[in-house]
Amino acid sequence: MDQPDSPFDGLLGDLLKILGGQGGGSPWLESAKALAVGVATDGSPEENLDPLERIAFEQLLDVAGRHVAEITGRVSPANLSITPVGRGAWALSQLDAWRPVIETVVEAQAEATGASLAQLTGDMGAGGAPALFSQFADLLGPMLLGLQFGSAAGHLAERALGSYALPLPWPQGSDLLIVPKNVAAFASDWSLPLDEVRLFALTRELAGQTVFGDPSISARITELLEAAMADSMRAQKSLIEKMTSSGDPEAINAMLTDPDALLSELVSPGGQASSASLTAATTALGAYLDHVADSVASRLTSSHALLHEAWHRYRVTDAKGEQAAGGLFGLDLSAGEVERGQSFVAGVLERQGETGLAKLLIDGSSLPTPAEIDAPGLWLERISLPELGEPGSASQPT
Repeated sequence: MDQPDSPFDGLLGDLLKILGGQGGGSPWLESAKALAVGVATDGSPEENLDPLERIAFEQLLDVAGRHVAEITGRVSPANLSITPVGRGAWALSQLDAWRPVIETVVEAQAEATGASLAQLTGDMGAGGAPALFSQFADLLGPMLLGLQFGSAAGHLAERALGSYALPLPWPQGSDLLIVPKNVAAFASDWSLPLDEVRLFALTRELAGQTVFGDPSISARITELLEAAMADSMRAQKSLIEKMTSSGDPEAINAMLTDPDALLSELVSPGGQASSASLTAATTALGAYLDHVADSVASRLTSSHALLHEAWHRYRVTDAKGEQAAGGLFGLDLSAGEVERGQSFVAGVLERQGETGLAKLLIDGSSLPTPAEIDAPGLWLERISLPELGEPGSASQPT
């Protein structure tokens, strides 16, 4: 059996075999799925879900839907389905939801990464870089994306109660996903009645479906997301340049064998100016989902005060999955932003009540700007202008 010329050459060969055996799929997606499931399940097979879990949530669907419609002024689709899933399945669904946005930048990122490493290969000469290096250069960018997004999705799955763990769009027509294991863990951690936590989780998911089911709102968030991700990918390009600038294969080998080190250098939420608009919009929407779920819980649960406090602490926890995903998307999900969103909602309610807050859902142009989320009165003034009060308005704040 032929032996590699060096440990580095052997590593490249092994990685090329893995990436080359993925059935012709997207390299970033395949590596992301493998890592996401491994992280989400801790490498263990997932247990089959109890059919009674679906029944328990379906029994709550009608009452939750009616209250969400009353608060938001919008009715959920009549054929809406609830799908209980395990953590691994949730992580895979999350990657599928992210895929259209990620693929708008992955090609450009892969090209930039390949160019940087190809330049290194040329600079090092025939006796420097391994022969497989130029082949690997074309795959490194997508592979890094796979590692990053797979890790983020896997860690998110450890805590997510449902589809809208992040205030970002899901594919139109998708079932609402609920993670019963996480719902039960949340209830147990806070000594809350399980049925009441189920109602809360389901209500928040229905609110998310109502908000992001609006094509204009989803389109606006996607537009902001793509702009913020472009800046995030520039940060990744800088990392690749750092890897290649030394001309030392052993240093590159060390970085490649430590994905956590790569992630720590890439996760810097809120650092780019272009992410400010995305953060403002999603912060407001996330707070709105919390408000709807909290309002329904105040009407229908006996332990609302404890549930309110538990959810607040859950939201401000510096969780690895949220922060990793936020950094990749250029999205700030810190505790400060959670409280910023809560203050915005409280300010709107104080001035105009639920009627004013419902204006958040007019269309994509109604989402607050970075200045407006800190000044709810300013947002209400703008949103009350006739041209912005018409559904389908094409005007977008900057």
